[in-house]
Amino acid sequence: MKALCWTGINKLQIETVDDPTILNDHDVIVKVLLSTTCGSDLHLLGGYVPTMRAGDVLGHEFIGEIVERGPAVSKHQLGDRVVVCSFISCGNCWYCQNDLFSLCDNGNPNPGIPEALWGQAPGGCYGYSHALGGFAGSHAEYIRVPYADIGAFPIPDGVSNERAVFASDAAPTGWMGADLAGVKAGDTVAVWGAGGVGQMAARAAMLLGAERVVVIDRYPERLAQVRDRVGAETLDYTNTEILPELRELTGGRGPDVCIEAVGMEAHKGRIDGVYDQIKQQLRLETDRPTAVREAIMAAKKGGSVFVLGVFGGFVDKFPLGAVMNKGLTLRSAQQHGQRYIPQLLERMATGELQTEHLATHTMPLSDAPKGYAMFKNKTDGCVRAVFKP
Repeated sequence: MKALCWTGINKLQIETVDDPTILNDHDVIVKVLLSTTCGSDLHLLGGYVPTMRAGDVLGHEFIGEIVERGPAVSKHQLGDRVVVCSFISCGNCWYCQNDLFSLCDNGNPNPGIPEALWGQAPGGCYGYSHALGGFAGSHAEYIRVPYADIGAFPIPDGVSNERAVFASDAAPTGWMGADLAGVKAGDTVAVWGAGGVGQMAARAAMLLGAERVVVIDRYPERLAQVRDRVGAETLDYTNTEILPELRELTGGRGPDVCIEAVGMEAHKGRIDGVYDQIKQQLRLETDRPTAVREAIMAAKKGGSVFVLGVFGGFVDKFPLGAVMNKGLTLRSAQQHGQRYIPQLLERMATGELQTEHLATHTMPLSDAPKGYAMFKNKTDGCVRAVFKP
């Protein structure tokens, strides 16, 4: 079959790879209908995640049709249209039983790599390096889905493919951030990053009762989507000082909840951003935490900060004193999608949660290298590139 493969730093190409097969009784084989880019893929593309190998198939956010199933699969039939959570979880370990699905003890067959990096291993993730299992990704014609009864969910008939594909990762990741950050009625919430995850975090905060939601970014097309499709307020950090603006909007206190949805390649034109850029390129730090620092400094005393962006290693100049002295609650996680996807599909079916506007550029899988170039460089107003095998 054809698939999009990582062949080196900033190098992608369509290659012919082996068709997936059933390896475990709980597997299904899915014919991919749609698969989308994600901002965290850019960390792989740029070589910031060192456990990639030439020939690895990229992609972790997708929907498809079940064409083969293992004998132990009980919840799905051949021909079912399903959305698959990007994180692979067994459903039976202590973490899964406590709804902490991305921390699954059994979803990652390569635990030694992340244990050396982080002390313990999270679950597996499709197409996201050998540190997270070495699973083949979704930018392909077919994909093997382990633990299908846990990670695959039937798509309601009234929900389009273009809407449902974002229930795989962007929507549950954003919803988790707002939920686990403790957003409640009357809160003011600030979100750093107006990509798919940031927009979904903003929408989730609104649906959870936040009185005011402000999204911070620099790309006009993404900020316009936030205003027109999500209904939140926006700030362009290239045109204003974010901390004074947020203080002004909140009567001097700062936001109740700050959500960082940018990750390890945060951009900033000021001296701290230049500092991080240089140190990352020299490999003196692995991640650029510019947006995390700003979120911590912006949050009100006693407030909550949730880090949704993907980070891989170590950061410099982390404002731990602000976290401690301001009495902040700091949380983070990879998405526990199995916990949220069913309710999000219901909200998609009622029209309460709309996501298809994120798919600004839809193209055949054969054009995926071009799609990633557009997505990475933000050309032609690209918010997400979506591929049809």
